[in-house]
Amino acid sequence: MTLWPSFLPPRFAAFAAACLLTLLSFAAGFVQPGWWLVTAVAGFLAFVGIWDLAQSKQSIRRNYPILAHLRFFLEFIRPEIRQYFLESDTDPIPFSRAQRSLVYQRAKSQIDLRPFGTQHNVYADDYEWINHSMLPLRIADNDFRVMIGARTCAQPYSASVFNISAMSFGALSANAILALNKGARLGGFAHDTGEGSISRYHREHGGDLIWEIGSGYFGCRDEQGRFDPEAFARNAADPQVKMIEIKLSQGAKPGHGGVLPGAKVTPEIAEARGVPIGKDCISPPRHAAFTTPIELLQFIARLRELSGGKPVGFKFALGHPWEFFAICKAMLETDITPDFIVVDGGEGGTGAAPVEFTDHVGTPLQEALLLVRNTLVGLNLKDRVSIGASGKIISAFDMARYMALGADWCNSGRGFMFALGCLQAQTCHTGHCPTGVTTQDKLRQRALVPADKAVRVHQFHHHTLHALGELVGAAGLQHPAELQPRHIVRRVSANDVRLVSNLITWLNPGDLLESRASHPVYQYFWHMAAAHTFEAQVPADKELPPPKFSGLKTSQMAH
Repeated sequence: MTLWPSFLPPRFAAFAAACLLTLLSFAAGFVQPGWWLVTAVAGFLAFVGIWDLAQSKQSIRRNYPILAHLRFFLEFIRPEIRQYFLESDTDPIPFSRAQRSLVYQRAKSQIDLRPFGTQHNVYADDYEWINHSMLPLRIADNDFRVMIGARTCAQPYSASVFNISAMSFGALSANAILALNKGARLGGFAHDTGEGSISRYHREHGGDLIWEIGSGYFGCRDEQGRFDPEAFARNAADPQVKMIEIKLSQGAKPGHGGVLPGAKVTPEIAEARGVPIGKDCISPPRHAAFTTPIELLQFIARLRELSGGKPVGFKFALGHPWEFFAICKAMLETDITPDFIVVDGGEGGTGAAPVEFTDHVGTPLQEALLLVRNTLVGLNLKDRVSIGASGKIISAFDMARYMALGADWCNSGRGFMFALGCLQAQTCHTGHCPTGVTTQDKLRQRALVPADKAVRVHQFHHHTLHALGELVGAAGLQHPAELQPRHIVRRVSANDVRLVSNLITWLNPGDLLESRASHPVYQYFWHMAAAHTFEAQVPADKELPPPKFSGLKTSQMAH
């Protein structure tokens, strides 16, 4: 039993106390004049609380009236505290203060310039930079785009090179989805639905959607949870849906699956996912619509037909190399190719994942992206398959380095969450998000005002592409698609600086078809792959020698 009223959240305690103290001290002032000073102070605090609740710019103040100002004060004095007692501004936890500040500044269209030089140690191992040209260019239009599905689709999609990564309604609040989608419409870029399917909040503002279909087939399933082609065709016919993405795995917890407890399956979530209200919503670790690489490609072709010719691809976190090689061998055998592949790095985030999966499962984006790019190029398939990259991409330089390594476009999830006002409180899995981004609590998500945050989402996208254009122009290029590993430089050690092109294995067209790939990953795992199965194939009468991984360079995969 408690004396605290149930209708008043504890985080409103300071505001409630200020209001109560104002009333009591005001009454006491008629008896003892000394109380008038208390009335003035308490009244001022109560006014601040009312002001916090009424304003729409800062979610944290709407959710924590008065108390939020304590955070801002600590933030103000934090540089001195951090400088002498804690970590530097560049320590990633998982994103550094400097990274978050960059997003906040661009989302608010504030000055994002930095005085007094870089905060990075330019002589540290693995420090990277982009080489500039003596003949830099000024790029007039920074709306860089890539055409996806031009060879195979009746409705190809001209995508921005910077889009919102997959985050479901349910993982994010309704107001967050509204703000993200409206921001995508304002900026002309794509919003990935996540595997939770298309909710009413995705549809309200009409922003471009990439519909992600996971192993639960939400939005296109029958009562038994199996893929339903009629339900898929109905959703895919929506003009707002520009592409369909089959989720094979995600970087934060590949091979894990998930369960949304029945208590969290609200009517709105049930409507979007096509599941019963109040019953456990299960995403199995693997798909049921296909079991072999050839069946996966046939499923892709079927979805392309059912959607009326929209681009169809898959997203995955790289695991066993032979499994991806098997898909590629199936492409050669069937002549069916996905329109795109999104490579999700092991450093990718999610609202909740087992620690071991977050820390130790899934290939990091650089190594995974290189393998995917090299394999497609080595099989002469790259001109048929576009590549997206996702995993801790925040700045224009993040985009430039991954596009130099083979990505055609980049996705960001947590970057756009910061644009919504996320503070990296890391309470996504608790339902107690302080800024209303990752909670289904109606009162908490009220703090996030979609009309205001949509503009910030748009501005973050716009200013990041502007910065990318300046980087590309400084390198003497016209478009980020022209970036190559030779444009990026990495310090390997104190006395060793190399072009990234000299640190990686970069296959040329046809190398795999003509057995010219000398890298041990291709020599060893390629022969273990077969188009008809995801299982490793080793001849019964011959055991393949293990690859010699000792002494390999950073980008070579230590499997």
